[in-house]
Amino acid sequence: MFIVLPMDSDDTQEGRLVALNDVKQWALIEFDAGEVIEIRYFDTREAIEEPVDIVVVTSDNEYVWPFIEEQIIVLVAHTQRSIDDVMESFIFKELHELAY
Repeated sequence: MFIVLPMDSDDTQEGRLVALNDVKQWALIEFDAGEVIEIRYFDTREAIEEPVDIVVVTSDNEYVWPFIEEQIIVLVAHTQRSIDDVMESFIFKELHELAY
């Protein structure tokens, strides 16, 4: 499964999840069998060739229709900002589905 996060940098330890309008790097996380396999960064979302399953955003107010049209699941991390926190919350099903 591939999960995409809009990030403020390509620093896996220090980078923070940001609003879609503020994205500087897209983190593509390959996730399988309950663990992160690989994290890669892209300058644009269009550069990602893998079939994205999930995108995580910071707010219910984000403009996510392009993802919905591509049948990508949208999850919201209201308080989680680091990749570790987001992925831990994902594993424990603590991320919220987008409220329309």
